[in-house]
Amino acid sequence: QLQASGGGLVQAGGSLGLSCTASGRTLSDYVVAWFRQAPGKEREFVAGIYWSGTSTKYADSVKGRFTISRDNDKNAAYLQMNSLKPEDTAVYYCAAVVHLRSWGGPYDYWGQGTQVTVSS
Repeated sequence: QLQASGGGLVQAGGSLGLSCTASGRTLSDYVVAWFRQAPGKEREFVAGIYWSGTSTKYADSVKGRFTISRDNDKNAAYLQMNSLKPEDTAVYYCAAVVHLRSWGGPYDYWGQGTQVTVSS
């Protein structure tokens, strides 16, 4: 129902763009967020965006480097990642929820994850 894509291998300082597409659902009905989980660590919130796209939230660790956006006409959300660091290496997941309680969750739907690896 949610499909995350766009991950890959990039050198430190580089950029990657992730996409989250929805099938069988209208993504504009949902608040969308990106999470990540590095090996041996808990999953953490990265960025979130409200239904209309006018309000966003970022983890302190990615502020100024990552940008979340959405295109409701395309039923998709995006995460543009710039100035990547090795510590950004993780599996990135998109998630969606109708009624947001907190950016940490819970979420109604999760994508399958896409690997982002940043080499030093």
